[in-house]
Amino acid sequence: MKRRLHKKYLILILAYSGLLLLIPYVLDYRDKSVLHAKHGLPQQQSRCPDLENTVALLWDSSYKVNGSDTMEYAVNRSQSRIHIYLHATWRTGSSFLGELFNQHPDVFYLYEPMWHIWQALYPGDAGSLQGAVRDMMNALYRCDFSVLKLYAGTQNITTSFIFGWKMNKVICSEPLCDAHKRHEIGLVREDQCARCQKRDIRELERECKKYPVMVIKGVRVLDLSTLVPLMKDPAINLQIIQLFRDPRAVHNSRLKSKQALVKESIQVLRSKKQTDKYKRLLVPSNRVNRAESYVSSAMELICDNWLSDMMLVMNAPPWVRRNYHRIRYEDLVLHPMEELQRLYRFSNLSAVPALEKFALNMTHGQGYSSDKPFLISSRDAKEAIYAWRERLNVEQINQVEAYCSEVMRQLGYQKNSLDKAT
Repeated sequence: MKRRLHKKYLILILAYSGLLLLIPYVLDYRDKSVLHAKHGLPQQQSRCPDLENTVALLWDSSYKVNGSDTMEYAVNRSQSRIHIYLHATWRTGSSFLGELFNQHPDVFYLYEPMWHIWQALYPGDAGSLQGAVRDMMNALYRCDFSVLKLYAGTQNITTSFIFGWKMNKVICSEPLCDAHKRHEIGLVREDQCARCQKRDIRELERECKKYPVMVIKGVRVLDLSTLVPLMKDPAINLQIIQLFRDPRAVHNSRLKSKQALVKESIQVLRSKKQTDKYKRLLVPSNRVNRAESYVSSAMELICDNWLSDMMLVMNAPPWVRRNYHRIRYEDLVLHPMEELQRLYRFSNLSAVPALEKFALNMTHGQGYSSDKPFLISSRDAKEAIYAWRERLNVEQINQVEAYCSEVMRQLGYQKNSLDKAT
């Protein structure tokens, strides 16, 4: 009798505790909804059941056998080659992250190879572009660079045409060129690399096969689901490093480079043009500031894609989560030594003391300038991180915080009114 009574009291206590925890959440949600409605601000959805179901289905067919999770695609660290994709978007600091791999002597690094597709096929169908991007990556990870001929037109494919060659450590080092030594850490000098003799891509393919780790950095994969087939392919066993940055800082940097990002912003918008919401974003009301309108609208899409990527990983089987590493730009530049060690452990790369010193010097420079936003240089990391506070007005900040609210919450970025430290 006493046991039953104790159970009843325990159930009542648990129910009461749950109610107490639920009430603040409901009140907070109601207050936020009222605030957004009052100011006419859009609100990023925190949950989307249809999307969650679709995301879950992407993995179900690949790793569930007879209803049980018996198939494992675990990373084999002893395999002959590791393939990594640096998954980022424009103005998130991806060039700096990529440079940390470009400098490592055991990495064959490719800078933005998908740029050739966008140049050749723009403004083609967004879905077809994403498929072409995935197919190109499939070939590149196998050291088959002949795929580039599909998008080169009449231009001859040599090492003096591809993969950001003037800053590529492999292309500018022996045996392809004597401008640099592969094991010496330091930014590649473009003027020296420009004097390198043109090499046939077959020579580069042979060099590619010598490296234990291959890294491709890109900003033209619009969402992670595009890469699912490459992650499932045991011959590639693709690993993902996804770079995030405070949406307000991304927006500020994109506005500074708006003229250079118009084409890319329109393509991002066209990828979701089938809905009325995104059709509206594709038709700016103010023709005078059309470039700014496209860039601003694309920021909303970027946050939506980020949220979809997070849900994709959350609903993925364990082997995917082991092959996925998430990093914030702020953590990378404020704590370069710690983050670099995590990146190299994930990539199965050995530590290089000179490279750690390089990362530290690159984030502790003198000041920060956005006059040359696409240039990799040493800068004051703190100034670069918080520049948006001085350069965005209150309306712009509120707008980004509204339509990127759920992404900011997931990534740990506080709203401006409370933002004391990132």
